[in-house]
Amino acid sequence: MTREKLFDGEYRFMQIIWDHAPINSGELVNLCAEAFDWKKSTTYTMIKKMCEKGYIISNNAKIDVLVSKELARKEASADFVEKTFDGSFADLFVAFYDGKKLTEKEALELKKLIDTYKE
Repeated sequence: MTREKLFDGEYRFMQIIWDHAPINSGELVNLCAEAFDWKKSTTYTMIKKMCEKGYIISNNAKIDVLVSKELARKEASADFVEKTFDGSFADLFVAFYDGKKLTEKEALELKKLIDTYKE
């Protein structure tokens, strides 16, 4: 399933929900006012937007998660690798480690990871 991606502000908003869900919308308004200096209307607009994107559900002023933090991270990471490195994890690795040396421990950990996911 392809889901609309989260923008930075949406991701920060979701962080609060992931940390506190299920949460009453009034409590969420207070947390967003404290964290982002948002007005009540801004928080309610964001609730509506995240419901429309399918990340949360709002029922009787209770907000709950539909998409876990782990799944959102996985989808965002896969999208990043696809867009930036044409889907190549090897190219991602080269870009990240270009010019750096791996410790023996890091090399062994990567080898284990590769062996686990190798086709």
